[in-house]
Amino acid sequence: MLLYRAITSAYYRGAVGALLVYDVTRHVTFENVARWLKELRDHTDAHIVVMLVGNKADLRHLRAVSTEDATSFAEGENTFFMETSALESLNVESAFTEVLTQIYRVVSKKALEIGDDPAALPKGQTIDVGSRDDVSAVKKSGCCSA
Repeated sequence: MLLYRAITSAYYRGAVGALLVYDVTRHVTFENVARWLKELRDHTDAHIVVMLVGNKADLRHLRAVSTEDATSFAEGENTFFMETSALESLNVESAFTEVLTQIYRVVSKKALEIGDDPAALPKGQTIDVGSRDDVSAVKKSGCCSA
């Protein structure tokens, strides 16, 4: 158990954002979200940005978790919430963009509190989030083609 804790702490060290993804067609995955969130909060900074993501929103006829239940959970836990469909590329980019935007706000606020310029990147670090061309290339070739 001690080894697990050491590995877990190292895994989460320095995390500033997280996407907790569950399958809207499998309620058991939603039931695990509370445990995942507790583990995340136990091992990260209190200001970590968390977004709850319900994936497979395109499978309306198989839905097992209502949008209302997920929204209510997210509001109660003070996390962001979005439903996505990886198959239809619905809200996937938006989920990442929103998390990155919120991370930037948190980091900027911390920088202001200690007197740094919030618009400046930490020295020696570059953040590259790619471009639309990168995403288009993957879509054209397919994510799993050989």
